[in-house]
Amino acid sequence: MNGADVIIAGWVHAKRDLGGKKFLLVRDKDGIIQVVISKEQKELAEIFHKLTLESTVSVVGKVRVDSRAPGGCEIVPTNIVVHSLAKTPLPLDVSGKVPADIDTRFRERILDLRRDESRAIFKILSVALRAIREELYSMGFIEVFTPKIVAAATEGGASLFPVAYFGREAYLAQSPQLYKELLAGAFERVFEIAPAWRAEESDTPYHLSEFISVDVEMAFANYEGAMNVLERVVARAVKEVKEVATKELRVLSYEPPELKLPIKRVTYMDALRILAEAGEKVDLGEDLSTPHLRKLSDLIEEDVYFIVDWPDKARPFYTMPKNDGVFSESFDFVWNYLEIASGSTRVHKKDLLVKRLEERGLNPENFDFFLKWFDYGMPPHAGWGMGLARLGLMLTGAKNVRELTAFPRDKRRLVP
Repeated sequence: MNGADVIIAGWVHAKRDLGGKKFLLVRDKDGIIQVVISKEQKELAEIFHKLTLESTVSVVGKVRVDSRAPGGCEIVPTNIVVHSLAKTPLPLDVSGKVPADIDTRFRERILDLRRDESRAIFKILSVALRAIREELYSMGFIEVFTPKIVAAATEGGASLFPVAYFGREAYLAQSPQLYKELLAGAFERVFEIAPAWRAEESDTPYHLSEFISVDVEMAFANYEGAMNVLERVVARAVKEVKEVATKELRVLSYEPPELKLPIKRVTYMDALRILAEAGEKVDLGEDLSTPHLRKLSDLIEEDVYFIVDWPDKARPFYTMPKNDGVFSESFDFVWNYLEIASGSTRVHKKDLLVKRLEERGLNPENFDFFLKWFDYGMPPHAGWGMGLARLGLMLTGAKNVRELTAFPRDKRRLVP
C-alpha cells in the first residue's frame, strides 16, 4: 500500500516530539501505526501538542514504507480529526511501562482492557469460543438457551442468589443442568454457552460469582461418550488458538499444552492409590484438593487428564450410580491441578431420581417441573459443564479467571 491514501482511527498510544518531526503512535484493535508530522505542517503540529494519551482520533494521509517504523510503514497525514480528548493523568498506564496491581486494573477496567496483554487474552478466548461452537455443530449439536431465573436449586445447597420475582422468590440459575437434560429429551444433542451464578464464599483465583459455562447434553449416550465429545472440543480449541492466535500467544509469551487423544483416564480409586503410595492419604469419598491434584499431576506425568468413577455421594442427585452403589459414572477433566470441566451419565429413570433427591434432603415436589417429563420417554443421556474462564487459563497462561472476565463479579466486586 505504499503511496496509498488511507484513513485510520484509534487511540493515541504515545507521542514523541523531536522538533523537526513529531511522531504520533495510533493504536487500534489490530496494532499500532506511526504517524509522522513534519515541521511545515503547523496546523497538525498544534493538534499534536493538544492530544493526550488515549484520546481518540482519525488520521487521513498517505502510506509510506519505512523499515524503521512499527510494522514497517508509517502515515504522512493530511488531516487529523480529534473525536475526544482523554483526561490526564491516566489512572492506569495502557502501555504497560508502569505496572498496576490487580485491584487497580479491575477498578480501571476499560483502560486495562486496552493493554496488549488483555486484548490478546480476549482475542484468544474468542478464537476458542468459535472453535468450540464449530466442533459441536460438526457433531450434530444445536445451540440452545435455558432460563436463568429458576424456581429451584439445580445442585442443592445454599450457594444461590435469590431474586424477587412478582411477589415470589426465585433464584439465578447455578447451572442449566435440569433444563438441558429436558432439551436433550427433545433434540438429542444440545449445547449452551451462557452465564451461571453461584453465591460461593470461595475467594480464590479460580472462582467467580458470575461465570460463563459451556454446557453439553446428549441423548442415547453415557459418560464415556460425553468424555469423547469433551476431549474433541478442547483439542479443537487448543488447535485453533495455536494456529490462529499466534500473534496473541507471542504477546503473552505462552504456548498452550500439546493434547494427544484419547486423553488419559485415571479412576478415582487409582488416584487415591497413587497418592497413598507417595505418602498422601485421602479418605474414600473425600474430594481431591488443589495440593492433591498438583501432586497427582506430577506423579502420573500428565498435564491434562480425566479422573473418572467418583464416589456417588460426592456427586449431584442426577448422576448415574454404578451397580456397586459406591461409585458413579462421572468424571472431572483436569489441567495440571485445576478442574476445568465435570460431567456424568445422568439418571433417566424417574423412581431413581425421586429416591436420590430424598436421600440428599431435597423435596421432589420442588422438582416437579423437571420430574414430570420422565414419565414420557426420557432417553439415557449424559453431559458436562465447563468453565470458560478456567479453559482460558489453559489457553492463555493467565493465573486468575478474573483476567478472562471482562467485568468480574465476586464477593468484593459489583462495579464496574
